Parts: sequence; C-alpha cells; structure tokens
Amino acid sequence: MARRIDVTGTDGVRLAAWEFGDPPKTDPAKEQNDGTSGVLLLHGLMGRASHWASTARWLSERHRAVALDQRGHGRSDKPVQAAFTREAYVDDAEAALEQLGLAPAVLVGHAMGALTAWQLAAKRPDLVRGVIICDMRASALGAASQREWADWFKSWPVPFATLADVRKWFGEDDPWVERPNPARGEFYAEVMHECEDGWRPVFELDQMLASRETWVYDAHWEELAQVQCPALVVRGLDGELGRAEAQEMVRVLPRGEYAEVADAGHLVHYDQPDGWRAAIEPFLDAVRSAG
Repeated sequence: MARRIDVTGTDGVRLAAWEFGDPPKTDPAKEQNDGTSGVLLLHGLMGRASHWASTARWLSERHRAVALDQRGHGRSDKPVQAAFTREAYVDDAEAALEQLGLAPAVLVGHAMGALTAWQLAAKRPDLVRGVIICDMRASALGAASQREWADWFKSWPVPFATLADVRKWFGEDDPWVERPNPARGEFYAEVMHECEDGWRPVFELDQMLASRETWVYDAHWEELAQVQCPALVVRGLDGELGRAEAQEMVRVLPRGEYAEVADAGHLVHYDQPDGWRAAIEPFLDAVRSAG
C-alpha cells in the first residue's frame, strides 16, 4: 500500500507524493543516519507516481521509497499560470527531498524525471547520494522533435470510449507503435480518467508540450559532468537512448556506470520490471553500503 503525502513545490504548487511501505516510526532524518536510505522516484513526461508501484514495492523492503507526481501530472496541481520550466521541476524535487526528510537520497528518474534528477544532483550535491538515469538523452533533440510531438498529440482520438480503447490505441494502433506492446497500452491507461464524454488524460496536453519545450532545444552534458555522486545510466535495448550516447554519458559522468535491459523499450521499468530490478539493485545496494 502507498500513503499520500502532499508537498509544497516552488511558487506554491501542491504536489502529491506517495510513500510505499510502512511509514517511518521515528524522525526520517534520524532514520537516514541509521542506514535507511531514501529513494525519490521521478516519472517521465505524462507519467505519474503509480507507474513506479512495482519498483517501489521491492525498494521499500530496504529503502524509504517515495514517488512524486510532478507538477501538471497525476494528482498534483495543474494551475494554468504555473511555470513548467526546468527550474520549476528541479526546485519541486528539491522541496520534496527537504520536506519529506529523504535527503541525502538516491534519485531514480525516467526520461524527463531523469533529467530532473541529474540537474538536481548538480545543483545540490548535499541532497543526493546517487542517481539512476533511465532512458534519457543528454543531447539536444531539436525543433523537429517538438513538432513531431505536437502532431502526435493532435492524433490522439480523445475522448476514448473505454479504457479498453485506450489500451488498444496506445498498445497497437498508435502510429508510433512499431509492433503490439500491451505494456505501453497499460502505461497510458493509468494516465486516463473518466469524464462525462469518455476517457481523457489526467494532464493537459499543452502543459506537456510546454514542459518538453524547456529541454528539447538544449544539450545537458555540462550539468551531467557536474554530478559528483555515483550515477547509473540504464537503457532498454529498444529504447530512445542509443548505446553510443549512453556510453558517452557514462564517460562524462565523474562516477558513471552503465546497464542495459534486454527486450525493453523506452518504458524500461514498465516493460521489463524483473530486468529493471536486476539492472539497478546492485547499484542501489552499493550506494547504500557506502553510506
């Protein structure tokens, strides 16, 4: 089971965080000093904290595991006037670590959440003891990529009549799907909610594009090089992060390591939860043992 804890992000945005496992019986900061390591899980664009449920369950056996619904996502606030900048996302994660007493923590990020993780590690090394970067590129993606995403959003046949239609479209019919992928269908079914006219995303598509626009035009190698803690770069063999770029990221990271997950695409932790665990658990144990 997971319990909800609200966090106040930058500019007052209310963020929903979910703690898995038993709540701490004593002061969280004291537990950290006793060897219980905190882990903050950061989903990618359009994701939500619940996508980390299977990971968080086994993590909670040895770590204090918290997943954050980032601004504009899940059950966190989606104010029209809110900032969806890189700085806002990083500041929100920083606020979560401090308000939840998780620091120094390991940050586990997928895609956009991974970028947030390494940017926070570069900014506040005192709060971060390790970083896991899952399928996120450090190179600039460019204007063409942003246009492709805008066109893709326009192609969504919303509202969906049923959740089964959601699963089928994202898992089979979506033009971005090269072959049937039931896990992808389930992933997107989790980010839909029922409205009067059918099933729609829990997020606003224009806010997702605004969030993405703040990173696609720039490369992020400089911030990567500033991460002083141990860092693990993980890619699915069929994901968006190529092997050459992933290995260059490991080279740029002062304390970088590398792992691959077979038969996994971009949604590594969702596609292959067992392979994902096998890839990251030794790293987590080493960081925990190092204190």
